[in-house]
Amino acid sequence: MIYTFNFRDVFAQFPTLVDGAVLTLELSATTMLFGLVIGIAGALARSWGPAPLRLAATSYVEVIRNTPLLIQLFLVFFGLPSLGLRLDATTAAVVALAINLGAYSTEIIRAGIQAIHKSQIEAGLALGLSRLEVFRYIVLFPALKVIYPALASQFILLMLATSVVSQIATPELFHTASVLQSRTFRDFEVYIVTAGMYLAMALMFRLLFAGIHRWAFRR
Repeated sequence: MIYTFNFRDVFAQFPTLVDGAVLTLELSATTMLFGLVIGIAGALARSWGPAPLRLAATSYVEVIRNTPLLIQLFLVFFGLPSLGLRLDATTAAVVALAINLGAYSTEIIRAGIQAIHKSQIEAGLALGLSRLEVFRYIVLFPALKVIYPALASQFILLMLATSVVSQIATPELFHTASVLQSRTFRDFEVYIVTAGMYLAMALMFRLLFAGIHRWAFRR
């Protein structure tokens, strides 16, 4: 059987795919911001928090890292309304992705904190700095420098994982592509173009993160 590729119908709807890609980028950027904040807070709790807080942070990390992202997404979108909290698809996607990224970021950032020599922390405390000030002025920047490549890779994986939110009809790139496929029946063409767009976005993020690394850590 010989398959004849025909991209005409796909490219005719290319602006629709671009709109989906823009939402994917917006979801990714927003989730990266919130996930990083959660990760820093979780790393602080696991490293320096009191025992109950360390237990709570550890439980959060283990539960999130050992359950599928899709289930976490469904719990937020379909489960929370049972408790009286109803979120639209885009908001639910951001919440679920941020919670998921936060767990992985917590462990990555915690590894960076542990890489800082204890003598530097002890010196900061001896100078009268609080633990929060020690973290802010002594630990945070060197730790981020150590874990930056791993954190950047996790961010790119998150961008690719946004395709999961198509399951709750969030109109990001993959959901838009699925709708286009159902209209044109050009499966190969639609998903080849979609894969190319994901690849382009991943490479764009890599270049962006490389530029941030040069600007922030090599000066």
